[in-house]
Formats: sequence, structure tokens, C-alpha cells
Amino acid sequence: MRPSHLVLATLILSGCAQQKLPALTGPAPSARASTQEAALASTEPAPLGFTVKRYPDGEPHAIASDRGNVVLLDVWATWCEPCRDALPMYENLAKHYAARGLKVYALNVDEDTRAIPTFLQETKVSLPILLDANAEIADKVLRVRAMPTTVIIDRKGMVRYVHEGFAEEFLAKYQSEIELLLAEPAK
Repeated sequence: MRPSHLVLATLILSGCAQQKLPALTGPAPSARASTQEAALASTEPAPLGFTVKRYPDGEPHAIASDRGNVVLLDVWATWCEPCRDALPMYENLAKHYAARGLKVYALNVDEDTRAIPTFLQETKVSLPILLDANAEIADKVLRVRAMPTTVIIDRKGMVRYVHEGFAEEFLAKYQSEIELLLAEPAK
């Protein structure tokens, strides 16, 4: 089994394909997110420097080009039911905070992109879609363990918050984190 297939199989088995929040065993999603945030904070942070392709044109997009903005990067897949709920809400955040410097991207990890147009049409999402077809960035750089995973990056390009799973009640916390990061200077 290829590493990307193993990652996707693990994510499916973790509960993403269910109608409810993934990974219902173990700590609550907010507790798991706090644990991952603490792990990131305890290491020497480094700005993210990866480049992925934009959907549908395949143009390269370097995440470093967004420095100076706060970035919400949502890692998702077309087969992930909670992603159907999360992406439209992230689109609302993008509209609300765009003038203050928030950029929102949906990083898709599907190996086959043919399901993306139908997914976007059904969810009525028009966020910029970035492609990580072999989940290399999601696995090796972002260390994604559950779907969806939301990464919030500060104006300096540093990962400041990581949240696994999604439920509508998490939005207030995300907005609070976004507000804090938008209030920080870009330098």
C-alpha cells in the first residue's frame, strides 16, 4: 500500500466517513487540538514554505506568498462528511475577514480530483482550492491525523493553531483566534 493510501485509509477508519465528528474515541476534538497546538508551540517554529497546485488550472501557489496575511488552511477531502459542513462556514469567515487580511484556502487531499466539481456544486463553496494529491504536505508538513484539519497561520507564516475535526460550536473559538492574529503586527 502506498503511503498516501495508508494515510487515507487511516483517515477513513478514524471516522471521517461517518455523519458525526471524526475520531469519537479518545479525547474531545478541542482537547486533541490543544495537545497538537502545544506540540507545535514546544518546537522551534518555522514559516511554512510549501508550494501546491491551484484547482482547476494547476497553477502553483506558494503558501509563503501569503505572508502578511492570516491564513486559514482547511485540509479536506470529498469523501469527508464533516468537510461538507466546515467549508461553507469557512467561506463565510473568508468574506467577513477578507478586508482585514484573512485568506482562506481549502487544501484537498483526494488522489482523484474528478469528485471536486460535484462536491463544490453541492456545498456551494467557491473558496480557492489547493491540491495535495498524494497528501504529502498534509502528512509530512502539517502532520494531519484527522479530517478535516484546520490550520491557522499568522502573518509571519507560522502555524499558530491546529484543530482536528469540525463542529459548528468550534467557530467561536476559531473566530477568536483569527481576531487575535489579525490584531498582531505583520512584522
